[in-house]
Amino acid sequence: MAIADKLIRWFVGILFIFSGLVKLNDPMGTAIKMEEYFEVFAGEISSVFHYLVPMAMSIGLFIIFLEILLGVAVLINYRMKLTSWVLLVLIIFFTFLTFYSAAFDKVTDCGCFGDAIPLTPWQSFAKDVILLFCIIYIFIRSIQFTPIFNNRISIGILAIILLFNAFVAYYAVEHLPPVDFRPYHIGADIQASMQPSEDFRYKYIMERDGEEFDFENYPTDTTYKFVEMVLLNPEAEPKITDFNIWNESGDFTEEVFQRVKLLVLFNDVNKSKYEKIPQINALADEIKNEAEVWIVTANAEATYENFRHEYQIALPYYYADGTVIKAMIRANPGLMLMKDGVVLGKWHNNDIPSQEVIRSLIN
Repeated sequence: MAIADKLIRWFVGILFIFSGLVKLNDPMGTAIKMEEYFEVFAGEISSVFHYLVPMAMSIGLFIIFLEILLGVAVLINYRMKLTSWVLLVLIIFFTFLTFYSAAFDKVTDCGCFGDAIPLTPWQSFAKDVILLFCIIYIFIRSIQFTPIFNNRISIGILAIILLFNAFVAYYAVEHLPPVDFRPYHIGADIQASMQPSEDFRYKYIMERDGEEFDFENYPTDTTYKFVEMVLLNPEAEPKITDFNIWNESGDFTEEVFQRVKLLVLFNDVNKSKYEKIPQINALADEIKNEAEVWIVTANAEATYENFRHEYQIALPYYYADGTVIKAMIRANPGLMLMKDGVVLGKWHNNDIPSQEVIRSLIN
């Protein structure tokens, strides 16, 4: 029992800490996922969930902090009766979310491990079921766990962890995530990421006389009835499938991969930091001979037209899907420098670069 106690306790503690840390790296990504869940629940369960959408960041941060603190508490055996109760409530909540996502195909990625380790809905649910059984075990055995440290030291450890969480969260929100797990990270070739890594391979499942058969090539025998075509190497699928840039003149996706582009990305001009616009305008004027500066927004034409007139933005503008813009950069607005489709730099609006920085990256 002692070995099982230790193994299960460490498994749960480390997994909770890891899950929390990868989300702590990108709190905005967690907030986006929470908004997605709230919108689904508002449509399927109750409109009350609409009121939670503005609180998605706060709720997401609370869950992240709680995950990490619970993981540490389990590792040091801090107040295990209370800790196991909170763990049990939290894992039941997570298991419900992942089951709902998987069974009803409502949210295709739960965001359990952020963008670091994408999981399918059923993989997420299976992970939570395993955790549920482990936490039930800890709950039953909670009175058997002896604290590793005295109460004062344990509280001190948790307080330090909480301060660390707050610092990392602040940095990730007010600047950019310390580690970028998304396919638009610095050094990524966006155009190459839109292509399969290898030729797709399929098998054809056919049926005849009530029996199913697999074929590498589509059979010419017309006595077989087609059932389905199965992709054999899904890992070859492109990392980016929804990147597209356009305006009223047509599609500019290929054009954005040519030469040097500085993209100023607005996922919503109505919620952007207006005080940063003069600095962005000044930078665009300074580097006009070294890079083409494009505005890319998810807003409708009329909305952006009003915005650009109000803030005197004399730059060409294009459109992209709002979800894509949020994946490209966790800032509103944010800046992305590309050369021939390769990402050279990304900046939050709190860290707008100088002309010298842009020039050094281009050259």
